[in-house]
Amino acid sequence: MNKKETLEIRKQFTPANCTISSICGCYVDHEKNKKMEARNAFLSLSEEESFKYFDIFKKTLSGSMGKNMLNLEFPLEQEAEGGTQNFFMKLRKSKLQDDDLLEEFYDRIIENYDFGENYYIILIHAMYDVPGKASDDIEMFDASDSVYEYLMCSICPVALSKGGLYYNVSTNAIEERVRDWLVGEPDKGILFPAFTDRNADIHGALYYTKKAEDLQSELIENVLGAVQPMTAKTQKETFQSILTETLGDESDYEIVCNIHENIAELMEEHKEEPEPLQLSRTDVKKVLEKSGVPQENMEDFDLLYDAAAGEQASLLASNIVDTKKVSIETPDVVVKVEAERAQLLETRMIDGRQYLLIPVDDYMEVNGITVRAVGKDGTAEFVATKEEL
Repeated sequence: MNKKETLEIRKQFTPANCTISSICGCYVDHEKNKKMEARNAFLSLSEEESFKYFDIFKKTLSGSMGKNMLNLEFPLEQEAEGGTQNFFMKLRKSKLQDDDLLEEFYDRIIENYDFGENYYIILIHAMYDVPGKASDDIEMFDASDSVYEYLMCSICPVALSKGGLYYNVSTNAIEERVRDWLVGEPDKGILFPAFTDRNADIHGALYYTKKAEDLQSELIENVLGAVQPMTAKTQKETFQSILTETLGDESDYEIVCNIHENIAELMEEHKEEPEPLQLSRTDVKKVLEKSGVPQENMEDFDLLYDAAAGEQASLLASNIVDTKKVSIETPDVVVKVEAERAQLLETRMIDGRQYLLIPVDDYMEVNGITVRAVGKDGTAEFVATKEEL
């Protein structure tokens, strides 16, 4: 799935577009005990209640692709009888009306979700009549191509509200507020099947995580039966490791900046595409060669890449390069500069020591105070302030 496809499903979570048929819930305490279970026709909920659920469902399809929303594929063996994909197919076919299947689903979540506090498992069934599209990409709502039948699970923390005082209108007095258990924004979510090319893809699912670095491998591996992908942080660290090993002694400032700029250019060229830019081993190799990495350093690149990331692994460009800032760190100083200005800086050896040179042509401030620069003849020169430029 891509961002455009997730947005299309998000648009269904409004009163006018709602296609949800059933909603089920299971409230679990911090000791993994089921405290409450419910099942309702979604349209039977009050307007206020349904709006709160819409907010939760939209959050379950939010964030960045490749960071908060991950496309997962079911291994072939999971599609056989007894496999995880096979279980989700049965659950979808039941339209959430089979108590035994629901209990098994809740048990699988409870067993594998690592959370030390109370939480609420929400599961919905919906059928979206996918409108056709004309050649100019305009939706034709009277010409449906297919029906996308899906399940979506949202796992939401439940926390006790803060205590305090409030004004009671009925008694005209300030009183202690009653503390309630509030359902928060989803921490994890599952959409099955995936909505790929505007059709149901029963071979995949979309996985949501509020915190990009907290994927909860047990949920992915045991509930979905899929292989856990690299987190955004792991992808960045893997890329840095590949560069460090490949560059060796040739790891100078200019080459690293060139690599950064060349990947940023690829991202800019790709920005209109629905899918985020993925860099394969071949793509990364081409970037390094274009950036000036000596050919002798590239001789073992394939082996280094496979050892660090895997032969078939691709890296999401947005996970490995920050297109806005470049950070330069030394043991004592950290310098952050806008990415497009990184080439203004240079390194130079002066009296046997390496220096980072930062040109100052317009103004210079320290904690908001204009300071003087030293002229070529050693005399102090005032530098203009931002207001004077």
